Amino acid sequence: MKNPILKDFPHEFQTKRLFIRLPLPGDGEVVYQAIQASRQDMKKWLPFAKKDQSPDDVEISVREAHVQFLKREDLRLHLFNRETGDFIGSSGLHRIDWEVPKFEIGYWIDSRQSGKGYMTEAVEGIADFAFRELHANRVEICCDTKNFKSRAIPEQLGFSLEGIHYNDSAQIDGGGLRDTCIYAKIK
Repeated sequence: MKNPILKDFPHEFQTKRLFIRLPLPGDGEVVYQAIQASRQDMKKWLPFAKKDQSPDDVEISVREAHVQFLKREDLRLHLFNRETGDFIGSSGLHRIDWEVPKFEIGYWIDSRQSGKGYMTEAVEGIADFAFRELHANRVEICCDTKNFKSRAIPEQLGFSLEGIHYNDSAQIDGGGLRDTCIYAKIK
């Protein structure tokens, strides 16, 4: 197999309402503001939302994600409103297996942008990008069985619920074990 670092593909694309691109140095401030505005909604589901992060911590994370993207190790993507330029949220293609190739889509949205269909649109665009540009044979979405907002996205987009991993991991809030839904689309 060709070394993944040599794979050429676009670092940005658009959907009807969104501009989606790799993280760039300097994005830290808007990401930080979105995390702060959304912490209450996200902390039950996402470990990073429980941590107190400074703007510098978030900028470091953005720069590390930029490097990982260029090295083709993890493909974080930042989502922006095409019309206003406002930061919408973060998504990306994770847990990459270039041999298959297969990817897992993860996502979170700035709570101030929630309920407008942006994340569903983004995930659909990212899945299409994975199949078209990265020649994916499989795209997965994994989420807690109790995270109904997150589950609604793959269900709306026609992903198949392949199964549930019971007692799969510790709950983020320390309240016991959680179950994980595994959704997938295949080529």
